[in-house]
Amino acid sequence: MPTTTFRRFGLSAILSLVLGLVFMAAPAHADSPALSVSASASTVSPGGSVSLSLTFTNVHDTPVQFIYQSVQPTWQTTQVAGLNFTLSSNTVGYTAPVAPGASTTVTLSYQVAADSACGVRIDLYTYLYYEYQSGALTESTIQDLPGSDVVCV
Repeated sequence: MPTTTFRRFGLSAILSLVLGLVFMAAPAHADSPALSVSASASTVSPGGSVSLSLTFTNVHDTPVQFIYQSVQPTWQTTQVAGLNFTLSSNTVGYTAPVAPGASTTVTLSYQVAADSACGVRIDLYTYLYYEYQSGALTESTIQDLPGSDVVCV
């Protein structure tokens, strides 16, 4: 009986050691998100514009070599009759590489047409993909961006 107990203990100890080594080998990752976004306004009148500041922060302990990000209207936004706006760009061009802990910011804007419908909402989302640790590791995410209500004054 004691031999079985020691075998179980030994197997548990080896398994714990292996799991500990695997988690120690994983790259560091901060709790903060890689992307933060702020909007210049939560409401916009027809003929007006809204600026979005998108800040990418490298939360890893190795440089980020490649970043791709696209910005699109949500499906619901594309279905609104009479809503007319133009994004300044559908892709975002960050400067890479980004050192560990460093940030890079780009500004994107959208212009609401003067004849656009009022009382509706513009909602956008972004797809972010980036590579780090010499391209061996990647991350991607889809994130909602701050929206704007189109108001008539």
